[in-house]
Amino acid sequence: MVIMSVDFGRARTGIAICDPGERLASPVTVINEKYVPHLTEKISVLAAERKAELIVVGLPVNMDGSEGESAQNARRFAQALEAACGIPVDMLDERCTTMEAHVFLNATNTRGKKRKQVVDAVSAVIILENYLAKRRASAGM
Repeated sequence: MVIMSVDFGRARTGIAICDPGERLASPVTVINEKYVPHLTEKISVLAAERKAELIVVGLPVNMDGSEGESAQNARRFAQALEAACGIPVDMLDERCTTMEAHVFLNATNTRGKKRKQVVDAVSAVIILENYLAKRRASAGM
């Protein structure tokens, strides 16, 4: 199944996608859009182009597991995205994914403007990799 992941942010939103065999998650792009209706439209177009069958949106829960304003915004965004594109949308706890993305970018010596441009796409890849691992574990693979 082709699955797309979304790291929803106030200023930038990272997008990643996996192959039909659900083995490899790859970054697609970062969308610089703050207005949710325009953002959902842009993601809908990407999902159609990439033939996504499911979209996973990162859920930014607090470290104690509670949900704050960011998590509620992500839930509203996920509902709007599902309505806009007609593709099922799931959510996944994204705690620490941005931190993991920064660790990866440090290891690859990605700095400055380049780092700012890709960190959200790398976070989307990490969200998708975690989602795929969860699917494999629940399938007993």
